[in-house]
Amino acid sequence: AERLRHILGDDDNVPTPTIFTEMDTLQHEGGELEWKESARWVKFEEKVEEGGERWSKPHVSTLTLHSLFELRTCLQTGSILLDLEGYSLPQIVDDIVDRQIADGLIPPELKEKISFVLLRKHRHQTKKPIHRSLADLGKSSNAASRFTAPRRTYALGSQAALADCVSLTCKHTPVMMSKLKNKFMKKIPRDAEASNVLIGEVDFLEKPFVSFVRLAQATTLGGLTEVPVPTRFLFILLGPHGKTKSYNEIGRAIATLMVDDLFSDVAYKARDREDLIAGVDEFLDEVIVLPPGEWDPKIRIEPPKKVPSAEMRHMNGSAGGAAGGEDDEFPAPHELGEELKFTGRFGGGLWLDIKRKAPWYCSDIYDGFHIQSISAVLFIYLGCITNAITFGGLLGDATDNYQGVMESFLGTALAGTVFCFFGGQPLIILSSTGPILIFEKLLYEFSKSNDVDYMELRLWIGLHSCLQCFILVLSDASYIIKYMTRFTEEGFSSLISFIFISDAIKKMAGALKYYPINRGFKPDYITSYKCDCIPPDQYDNMTLLVSGKKNNYINSTLTDWSQMSKKECVKNGGLLVGNACKYPDLALMSFILFFGTYSMTVSLKKFKFSRYFPTKLRKLISDFSIFMSIMCFVGLDMLMGLDTPKLIVPTEFKPTRSDRGWLVMPFGKNPWWWYLASFVPALLVTILIFMDQQISAVIVNRKENKLKKGCGYHLDLFWVGVLMAVCSFMGLPWYVAATVISIAHIDSLKMESASSAPGEQPQFLGVREQRLTGILVFVLTGLSVFLAPILQFIPMPVLYGVFLYMGVASLGGIQFWERIKLYLMPPKHQPDFSFLRHVPLRRVHLFTLVQLVCLAVLWILKSTFLAIIFPVMILGLMVVRKLLDMMFSQHDLAWLDDILP
Repeated sequence: AERLRHILGDDDNVPTPTIFTEMDTLQHEGGELEWKESARWVKFEEKVEEGGERWSKPHVSTLTLHSLFELRTCLQTGSILLDLEGYSLPQIVDDIVDRQIADGLIPPELKEKISFVLLRKHRHQTKKPIHRSLADLGKSSNAASRFTAPRRTYALGSQAALADCVSLTCKHTPVMMSKLKNKFMKKIPRDAEASNVLIGEVDFLEKPFVSFVRLAQATTLGGLTEVPVPTRFLFILLGPHGKTKSYNEIGRAIATLMVDDLFSDVAYKARDREDLIAGVDEFLDEVIVLPPGEWDPKIRIEPPKKVPSAEMRHMNGSAGGAAGGEDDEFPAPHELGEELKFTGRFGGGLWLDIKRKAPWYCSDIYDGFHIQSISAVLFIYLGCITNAITFGGLLGDATDNYQGVMESFLGTALAGTVFCFFGGQPLIILSSTGPILIFEKLLYEFSKSNDVDYMELRLWIGLHSCLQCFILVLSDASYIIKYMTRFTEEGFSSLISFIFISDAIKKMAGALKYYPINRGFKPDYITSYKCDCIPPDQYDNMTLLVSGKKNNYINSTLTDWSQMSKKECVKNGGLLVGNACKYPDLALMSFILFFGTYSMTVSLKKFKFSRYFPTKLRKLISDFSIFMSIMCFVGLDMLMGLDTPKLIVPTEFKPTRSDRGWLVMPFGKNPWWWYLASFVPALLVTILIFMDQQISAVIVNRKENKLKKGCGYHLDLFWVGVLMAVCSFMGLPWYVAATVISIAHIDSLKMESASSAPGEQPQFLGVREQRLTGILVFVLTGLSVFLAPILQFIPMPVLYGVFLYMGVASLGGIQFWERIKLYLMPPKHQPDFSFLRHVPLRRVHLFTLVQLVCLAVLWILKSTFLAIIFPVMILGLMVVRKLLDMMFSQHDLAWLDDILP
């Protein structure tokens, strides 16, 4: 263990290249000897399927313990050449054989025979079928010649040919050109180096010939390797006949070790034989044995979704067995970072936020130029306009149209664009919230009953709130957010998610009220259901005047009215009579559009993990899932031609009320003391804005999202305060961070590794941090007034389906939601969560119950006139969390929540 720590402690800042390992076995075909590729590794093993002429699925290598011990013996007894100067394969083979002779391992007369065998030609598994599958069509634009190419053979006998391959001109030879076209190259990182394992049986040896070679510099050795990757390591095992299976297992063992992160580090840094053996011993310490009676070795184990990193294994030391983490007494502590440290200086936190974000400003713009940004813009834009229209309509009802849909559109566009340009965390999406709506409603009713001018009073509340936000920013008050643990975050985000879900369902339930299902329909009497077009002259003059079609009369005696279509009948002044004349059940169609949009979006979002089609196409479909779902169901709605409720967008740029302008005057309509008294209601608004904004910011800035450009809690609050004042002067709604839409924004910008090893799950790399998507969303929201002719075709049920998806998707990954589901699962079917390993199930259920009670109280408060004290109740969640320290041990809280600072 000490030796290994000493080896790995050297040059830790130098990254170890990725190892590509190829195993070739010696074959006797037609009296000729040749090396045939039998398996390869990047991270996981792929075998050549016998007779199938194809590669197997990547799988975890399952090794026999005996093969590992035999490999250890091979390294102890064979020749080890470290940092050998090698330029061509013949020269390297000569050096290996000479070393074996010098060490007395083989007699000199066997030199020619061994060299002859080692320099035989290599045959690689590169044959392609004549017919291409649909999945291959999109994989490579320059691959046409590849699919009918015969299996390549590469001769390695010529010293001159190999010398050419050492030089850079080798890449222009047919061999290298065909190798460069190999699509498998996309799976191998650019800095990779190769390890070649050669295993064979010969009749002239009495005992195994074993050699492990590390070249001083990685060298391209012609056709030795399937892909044009320079070779750094060689492992050769030649032995007498009769032990084919044993030799192959030893070859698989060394190949698997070479792609192990820890052993490859040792292989690069080893100074002698003992260092290599120490690496094998470390591998043996960590290896896990499956009992033969309980496992069939023919079963191929699927690659795991998450592989422990080499860093974790390094940190956990050598000789300590399995890496820790899951079985530690305490999980890794929750840290919010230096952004929330109390500086003690006037405006210190704001200044640090500006210093932190300024260097990233240019990259925040050009990082947004990516196709993924287009899908994110379309998704969030539709969410924002739906929210703006819904909120604007409710606000218009609550304030007698002093603020309506037009003000909602303009305010969303203005506030969102400014915040995304200058805010500390541009991934946050600003929107109006339910508590603000209730505050506006109560304020309007109060103003109306006390003969106070609503708009002027609201302006002064906004100005006071802006001033209070500035005081909070300059005094570094955001540092209290560090007392907000997962308990508070999850309670708040779950509440907002449930609001989105319930609002979407509530809106759809309203469709039953406006478009009731025709319960009077009787299938038995279907023959009597009909709709006739009656000529206008069969009705009295009053009916015709009411219908307003008198001028459209045509001669009823010359026309067959029964053959007219519905449109023709109405156009010509006729009347439709009969039970079948009513519209079909629009409620049913609305629900089809609603659930169809949601279901299709969920399905297409998961298509990224499907087995069908190339990776790029799957990812593209997943990224544009929401847009494709909306387009499909808008198309279905247009095809059916039913009068479902559509999106109504204002078409003229003017205030909703004709008696108000775009600016609110601060003086003249209310007594002077109202200007001071408005400080009190402003305090409630400030608490609401502070809690709403900062909780959403904490959720967005979670370490799980792997954000690299830092955040700016103080800077965000500063701009929210500025926008409060601006929106108050213009009579626009107030805006704050929208939790669900912000989470959806982050979800639509998640990045995953592109060049992954075969079988390796794409790794989450972080979020595409930039300002462009947010800016475009809000600019489009402002331009929506001019897009009204297009947007009016979108049915509202489709947008409610998007709302439902956003609400459900934002619940994903919330531990609270996973713990709720545990109530319905028998213990043997419960997932293997880390907290279930460390905390008794009854304690887990008790903690979840406390959270459920808190959520229920918040829901009741939100749904009544008491919603005005909603922000104070969010603060109450932090108090409840502090009280939990008396109910639960610190150990339990560390796993279920976070330890309070």
